[in-house]
Amino acid sequence: MDRRKVCVLMVLWVMAHLSSPGYGLRALRRTTGGRRGSTGLTGQDANGVPLRRSKRGWMWNQFFLLEEYTGTDMQYVGKLHSDSDRGDGSVRYVLTGEGAGTLFKIDEKSGDIHATKRLDREEKAYYILHAKAVNRFTNEALEGQSEFIIKIHDINDNEPRFTKDLYMARVPEMSDIGTSVIQVTATDADDATYGNSARVVYSILEGQPYFSVDPETGLIKTALPGMDREVKENYEVVIQAKDMAGQMGGLSGTTTVSITLSDVNDNPPRFTKAVYDFRVPESKEVGSTVGVIRAVDADIGDNAAMDYRITGSDGPGMFDITTNRTTQEGMITLKKPLDFEKKRQYNLHVQVENVHINPRFFSVGPFRDEATIKIIVEDVDEPPVFERASYVMEVKEDAARNTIIGSVSASDPDDKNSVVRYTIDRRTDMDRVFNIHAGNGSVFILRELDREENAWHNISVIATEFNTPRQISSVPVYIRVLDVNDNAPTFATNYETFVCENAKANQRIQTVSATDPDEPLGGHRFFFSLAQEAAGKANFSVRDNKDNTAWILTRRNSYNSLHKSIYHVPVVISDGEFPMQSSTNTLTIRVCTCDREGNMKLCNAEALTARAGLSTGALVAILLCVIILLMIVVLFAALRRQRKKEPLIISKEDVRDNVVSYNDEGGGEEDTQAFDIGTLRNPEAIEESKQRRDIVPETFYPPVRRPVLPPTRDNNGDVRDFINQRLQDNDSDPTAPPYDSLATYAYEGNGSVAESLSSLESVTTEGDQDYNYLSEWGPRFKKLADMYGGDDSDRDS
Repeated sequence: MDRRKVCVLMVLWVMAHLSSPGYGLRALRRTTGGRRGSTGLTGQDANGVPLRRSKRGWMWNQFFLLEEYTGTDMQYVGKLHSDSDRGDGSVRYVLTGEGAGTLFKIDEKSGDIHATKRLDREEKAYYILHAKAVNRFTNEALEGQSEFIIKIHDINDNEPRFTKDLYMARVPEMSDIGTSVIQVTATDADDATYGNSARVVYSILEGQPYFSVDPETGLIKTALPGMDREVKENYEVVIQAKDMAGQMGGLSGTTTVSITLSDVNDNPPRFTKAVYDFRVPESKEVGSTVGVIRAVDADIGDNAAMDYRITGSDGPGMFDITTNRTTQEGMITLKKPLDFEKKRQYNLHVQVENVHINPRFFSVGPFRDEATIKIIVEDVDEPPVFERASYVMEVKEDAARNTIIGSVSASDPDDKNSVVRYTIDRRTDMDRVFNIHAGNGSVFILRELDREENAWHNISVIATEFNTPRQISSVPVYIRVLDVNDNAPTFATNYETFVCENAKANQRIQTVSATDPDEPLGGHRFFFSLAQEAAGKANFSVRDNKDNTAWILTRRNSYNSLHKSIYHVPVVISDGEFPMQSSTNTLTIRVCTCDREGNMKLCNAEALTARAGLSTGALVAILLCVIILLMIVVLFAALRRQRKKEPLIISKEDVRDNVVSYNDEGGGEEDTQAFDIGTLRNPEAIEESKQRRDIVPETFYPPVRRPVLPPTRDNNGDVRDFINQRLQDNDSDPTAPPYDSLATYAYEGNGSVAESLSSLESVTTEGDQDYNYLSEWGPRFKKLADMYGGDDSDRDS
C-alpha cells in the first residue's frame, strides 16, 4: 500500500486510541504521606502481627503498536516513567523480555520505547516485556520489576486464500436446480476479532448461468436444469473470496473448480442401419462368427451396456447372437451347418436393449431398438459326404478271401453330383488285410483273419470326387472279427506234480484246469479224460469235476522211485463247441519221498536234475564265458613268450645293435660282378679304390692296407684264416662304423668228388674249362653236359 494510505490509517488509529481510557503510561502516585516506597497497614495475621503492603511508585498499562509500519524513523511505542525520576539522570530504565534489545529498544534516561523493525501481527500478535528502574550509580532497584504487554494492532494486509488451488467435482447430468456440487473454503490471516478484515464473502466470477455459490458458506450448486453430458461434459467455474465483507477496498483471492457432469442412462440404444446384409460360405464351421452388428448409445460405461437377442427367424436354431461386453457388439454365430443346396438365405429379426434402465427417464421412450439381418449362403465346392459318421462291420474269422463284409456310401452334395471313388487309407491298414471296391464301396477281405491275434480292425475309407480329386473326405470303419471255435483247450499252466512213495489209492495229487483262446457266447465248458492208449495200464486216473477242472488220482497204494521216478500222464481236454476241438496234454509226475503228513522231503536225482536243469540260453551264456576266458589266457601267454625272445645279436656295449643284411640276388652263370669269391682267396686282387658298401665313404681317412700272408695253392683250401685276418682288419680300420656289422661268406667246403660247380671261381682262371666230364655223370647232368660239353666250335659260334 502507498504511504498516503498508511498515514491515514495511522491517524485514525491514534485518534481512536487516544480517546480510550488508560492509554499510555500513567504514574500512580501515593495518596498518603511519607516518602516513596513506604508501607501502609493493611491488616493483621493470625498471631496479631500487623501486615504491610508495598506500593509501587510507578506502573503502566499495555501498549499498542501498528503492524507493517512503513515510516523511515523507528516507530514510537510509548514512554516509561518512575516517580523516583527527578530528571537529574540518576535513574536508568532497563527493558527485558520478548524482543527486548532486538525488536524493541528503550532510552535508558528518558524511558522512551521504540520498535526497530516492521512487525507482522500474523507472525506474532503480542510481546510480553518487563521493565524496572535502577539507580545509575549504585545499580540498585528503585522500583520493583513490572510486566507490560505490547500488542500489535491489525491492519487488512492479507487477502483470503483457498485451501486448494484447483477443486475437482462431479455432478450427475440432468440434475435439478440447487443440487449441491462442492463447497470451497477460503481463510484470511487477519484478525477476525477486530473489524471486517477477516470477514470473507464468496462470489462466482465464471460459470454462470450453470452454477451458483453461497456467499457465506462457499457451497456451489447447480443453477440451470437439464444440463446434458452428451452436449457438454466439463465446466470451469472461478470462485472469488473477498474480505472486508465484500466492501470496496477489500482484498480478494480466487480459485478454479473443475466440474464434470457424470453420465446417467438418459439415451436409448439405436441401430445405425435398419437392415444388415451378410454373405457366408456354406463351408463355414459351426460355432464361428458370421457377422457383427452394433448399436450406438450416447451414454458411457454401464449406462451403455446392451443386450442383443433374436426375436424372429425363418431358420430356427440356425444362428445365435451374443453380446461382447468389451465392445458392446452383437456377435452372430452359426449353430448348425449351412447347406446351399437346401436353403440359400436366412432372415433374422434382432432387438437391442439397455441392461441398466433408470426409471427416472422412462418418459423419454423405450430403451430398445430393432433391426433386420439378411444372411446369404454362398455355394462352395464341397467334398463327398458319407451317409453315416462311422461304420461298424462284422466278419467271422474263418471267412474266405474276397468275402464282402459290408459297404460304405458317399455322395457329392453339390448340384453337379460328381461321381465318387472309394479307397482305403493304407496308413490305417498297413498289412493290407482289407480292400474296397472303387465304384460301389464294398469292403472285402484280402487275407485270412485270426480273432485271437486281432479282434478289431480300425480302417479309414476315403471318398474322392472323380472330377475334382482335391475334394476328399474320410470315414472310420470298425471291423469286428467274430470268434470261431478253431483252437483246442490246453492246460492253464505248467503243472509240477509229485506223488509220494507212500501214497494211497484214489488219493488226489493235482487239480488241473484248462484255457482256450476262443470266446464262445455261452462261456467255456471243458471235458477232461485219460487218453485211450494209457487207460489199460495207467497208474493214475483223471476225474472230471464238471466245473472246468479235473482231479489227478492215484490208482495204487505205493510207488517206488528206484523202480520208476517219473510218470507221464496223457490228459485229453476237449471243449463243447462246434466243431469240437480237443488236445492231449502230458502231465509229468515225479515220485518223491514224503513224511507222514504227505509233505515232500526228497525227490530222486533225475527228477531234481530235470526240475533244476538249466535252460538253453543259460548254457550258451556259460559256454561263451568259458571261451572268452580261454582266449584271454592264450593271448596273455603269447605276449609273455614274445617278450622273452632273444635278439639275434647281443651287444654289451651298445644297445643300438644293427645287423646289415645284403639280399643281392645273382644273375646266374653269366653274373661275374655280383660277388667275387676269388677275393677271399687272393686278397692282393682288391683294388685300391674299392670302398665298403655298408658305410658312407670317408675321404678323411685313406684306406690302410696291411700285409697279408700269401694264399695257399690249393683252390679248395679252408678260408678260415682269411676270414680271421679280415676281422682284424675291420676292427683296426678307423673308417668302420661305430656299430657291429655282420658279413656272411658262403663256403661249400671240401670233399666234393665233382668239386665246385659254381662259376665264381672262373673269374680267376684265364683258360677255358673242360666240361666233357659232365656227360659221364649220368642222365641227371645230361642237360648241363649239352650246355657246356660241346665243341669249341659250337661255343664260338
